[in-house]
Amino acid sequence: MDVVRLFSAEDLEIAHEFDGEGAYFCNTFRIGVQEYVYRDTSLAPIAYKSLIKRTAKLSLYKLLSEFYRKKLPWGSLTGIRPTRLAYQELEWAEDFAPLFRELGVSEENIGLVKRVIAGQRGIYSRKDGNCDLFVSLPFCPTKCVYCSFVTAPIEKTRQYLPDYLAALRAELVAAKPLIKNLRSVYVGGGTPFALSAAELKEVFEAIAPLRNNGCEFTVEAGRPDVFTEEKLRLCKDYGVTRICINAQSFSDRTLRAIGRSHTAAQVEEAFALAAPYNFTVNCDLIAGLTGESAEEFYASVEKAISLKPENITVHTLCLKKGSRLKEEVAALGDGDLPDMIAYSRRALTEAGYEPYYLYRQKYMAGAHENVGWTKPGFASVYNVDVMEESADNLAVGANAITKKIFTGEGRIERIGSPKDIPTYLNKVRALIEEKNALFES
Repeated sequence: MDVVRLFSAEDLEIAHEFDGEGAYFCNTFRIGVQEYVYRDTSLAPIAYKSLIKRTAKLSLYKLLSEFYRKKLPWGSLTGIRPTRLAYQELEWAEDFAPLFRELGVSEENIGLVKRVIAGQRGIYSRKDGNCDLFVSLPFCPTKCVYCSFVTAPIEKTRQYLPDYLAALRAELVAAKPLIKNLRSVYVGGGTPFALSAAELKEVFEAIAPLRNNGCEFTVEAGRPDVFTEEKLRLCKDYGVTRICINAQSFSDRTLRAIGRSHTAAQVEEAFALAAPYNFTVNCDLIAGLTGESAEEFYASVEKAISLKPENITVHTLCLKKGSRLKEEVAALGDGDLPDMIAYSRRALTEAGYEPYYLYRQKYMAGAHENVGWTKPGFASVYNVDVMEESADNLAVGANAITKKIFTGEGRIERIGSPKDIPTYLNKVRALIEEKNALFES
């Protein structure tokens, strides 16, 4: 279904037959009276079942590419971490490019993956005991139309905040003995700055005993309509090293259309307000927002560059279940997306940024990707660790996913916290016990 979804081909009736022929695999597909036969092998020494799945996906991609007369930028790759596949290939081969070419990935995207891997040097590490801490604050001023997170305007959820903060404190106290080598802390949302300064202080106080090594500390400050001098000063006082200013677009018309209650001018004001504190700053943009023209997106890229954040992340719009936009838009084609993405890559490169992480999602418009760009020396440890799943991630709060990496065994175990805040509050004690058992194992 992943490959079918790439082409929005859910309405086609496709029959499939598989036959193993020694070192080759024969996949036969039928659409109506048309028959397509593909014989494939793989360059990678992977398990037999994985090889069968890979060749079947590649064959189906070839069929649909021929049927629709269309090639996709990532070919038959449907996984969310192309760089992880590249790293796996590099464990036994000198170059991952031949495998990616076999899978139909464009030369441009092969080059992008090479640049990302280069950008992760000095940060990427697979070592037992490495751990990142994620603290979830799922509260927002308003809900954007593309958002699929279980959030609501904070005025509707503020009643839960005292109990929620108490639950976070309990989880963080329990987490401290489980952490060996803390590489980074990330406070995300939602929009953490939607909380008051006093509420944020409670969170930072609870984090402080765990972050005793001065490691990277990120707060996803978020939208400029909740920025205040007091909150920025609080971040500085508690050792925050980087913040995220999530512009998404610098078009006021687009901001209104996606449900934002602030203007582009306020984004610039947030940059100015944060400047005296010398945080490393990340600015987020989204390509493909409904109704936004290519020219408007180009202008947003240029505006973001002019503000000189150390990191700029370019997301591709993702139409997930649960977002208002998903309900309103039945299907989204490429449109101007290829040009938007090409422009952002070119402009950011010329401005001195390099890509250092990328990931993909289901339902992503045009089967493209999200890319994090950085000025030299400012890559985020947390983003690299999370995207490559190279370190444990101890996550607390609602809608947070804890991951334990068993490096020697090549497996990952996960514990997902409930998305709904009341359900999370009722389960927090059980979650603490689950995490204790997982990490002590």
